[in-house]
Amino acid sequence: MHLEGKTAIVTGGGRGIGESIAMALAREGCSVAVTGRTAATLEKVAADIQKLGRDALAVVCDISDPASVAGLFQKVKEKWGHLDILVNNAGESQSELLVRLSFETWNRMLAVNLTGTFLCSQQALQMMLPRKSGRIINIASTASKIAFRYAGAYSAAKHGVLGLTRAMALETATSGITVNAVCPGWVDTDMAQKAISTISSKTKVSTEKAREYLAADCPQKRIIQPEEVAFVTVWLACDEAKGITGQGINIDGGQVMF
Repeated sequence: MHLEGKTAIVTGGGRGIGESIAMALAREGCSVAVTGRTAATLEKVAADIQKLGRDALAVVCDISDPASVAGLFQKVKEKWGHLDILVNNAGESQSELLVRLSFETWNRMLAVNLTGTFLCSQQALQMMLPRKSGRIINIASTASKIAFRYAGAYSAAKHGVLGLTRAMALETATSGITVNAVCPGWVDTDMAQKAISTISSKTKVSTEKAREYLAADCPQKRIIQPEEVAFVTVWLACDEAKGITGQGINIDGGQVMF
C-alpha cells in the first residue's frame, strides 16, 4: 500500500468528507486519528478503521481552542510517536447576508475554518520539521477562490485557508514537507443538505428541485461525492506527490478553472 506505516490526523473525521478521507487513508495503510466534537461518530469511524486492520484513535477536540488542539497532538505523540499526515478538514458554514451577520457568527466562522487550521498545522509542523518529512492537506472550498452570496464569513475564512496554505508551503519548501489545499465545490454531505433545506424553505420549492439548483452551478450538472475528495487527498499524501506544494486543487466539476 502507498501509505503503509504512516500516521495521520483527520479533523472533522466523524462524518462526511472527513470520514471518507479517514477510511481512504486507512485502506492505503495508515494509522488514523479522527477528531471532532461528537464522540459517538468518531468512535464509530475509529472502529471501522480497526476492522480494516489499521490502528485508530478517536479524540474529541475543539480545533478553535489551543489547549484542546495541544491535547490532541500529545495523544497522537504518545500513541504513535510521530505524525506523517495532517488533514485539516473540519469546517462550518453559516448562511446570512453580511449586513445582518452577527459578530459572534463572524468570529465563529473564522475560528473553526481558519484559526483551527492554523492551530493544528502549527502543532503538526512541530512534529514534522525535526523528521524533515510530512504532508499537510487543507480541505478548503471553491469559496477559497471565488465569493458566494450569503457566505461572506465562510468565503473570507476559506480565502484565508488558501493564503495560509501558500505561506506554509513556502516556509517548508526545503524541509521535505508539502502543504496543499483541496477545494471542493458542493459535496454530498450534511453541509450541502443544510443548504438544500434552506433553499427549499426560502424559495418554496421541493428539496429535489433545490438539489438541482445546487447541481446547476457545476458544468457537469452534479454534486461531488465525498470519495472524490478523499481520492485527491490520499494522492497528495503519497510520496509520489512530493513535487506538489502550495496548490489549491479544485474538485468541482469545472465550476472554477483557476
